[in-house]
This record gives sequence, C-alpha cells and structure tokens, in this order.
Amino acid sequence: MRHILAPAALLAICLAALPASAATPIAGRYVTADGSGVIQVGPCGATVCGRLVTILKATPGAPKTDVNNSDPALRSRPVLGMPILSGFVDKGKDWRGQIYDPRNGKTYKSIVVREGDGSLTVKGCIAFFCQTQRWTPAR
Repeated sequence: MRHILAPAALLAICLAALPASAATPIAGRYVTADGSGVIQVGPCGATVCGRLVTILKATPGAPKTDVNNSDPALRSRPVLGMPILSGFVDKGKDWRGQIYDPRNGKTYKSIVVREGDGSLTVKGCIAFFCQTQRWTPAR
C-alpha cells in the first residue's frame, strides 16, 4: 500500500506547486465601442469593477440620471460615475462578472478579455447569446 501512496503523494505535491493560470489584468481607462464614454476599470474590494468617468458624446435630451433602472431607489443616481462593470473575478483566461446598460436599465452576465493591443473584448450575455464589443484604451 505504501508503494501506491508515495507516488500519489508526490504527484499531488507537484500539481500543487504549479502556478495557477491568471487572466491578463484589465485595469485601465477604456473608450466604449460607440465612443460615447470612458470607463475606468480597477479594483473594488475583492473584485474588479468599471465606472463611467467621462461622457464623450452626450445624446441631446438624454437623462442625466439612471431613469431606466428597474430599482426605483436607483433611478435618481447620476449616470456619470455609475458602475458599468461589477463583480469581475479572474477565471484564468478571462474575467467574469456583470455589465449594466443604463440605456435599458438591464444587467447582463459578462466576460472580459484584455487583448494584446491593450483593448478589451467585452461580452454581455443572456443565457448563451452574447453581444461583443471592443473597448479601446483611452488616451
């Protein structure tokens, strides 16, 4: 029995010593795909989040508060400074969390990957249907 346990224990020690796979960090400032705003991505406690820090293209007559939110208590919060990405955690090859769309007041599952050119591939998903955007680094 010892002859079986020793190799198994050695294998377990070797596997534990392997470095864990980590996704490329996503912190930074990014211009949204439609060019309407800049999102600042960084740590928020134990997770990563992203807030709208600059409005680049304001739609005339667009509300300045989160009027489309399903939670009436949040409808008066300003759009500027609003969390767009929330609860993102490193899942090895990508980051997973939620993305909020203030235009319709809905929150979606999201997957974010930092590409080699510094851009972010941002997916918002309902079940297995996803919409993908590319956010570019803000200058």
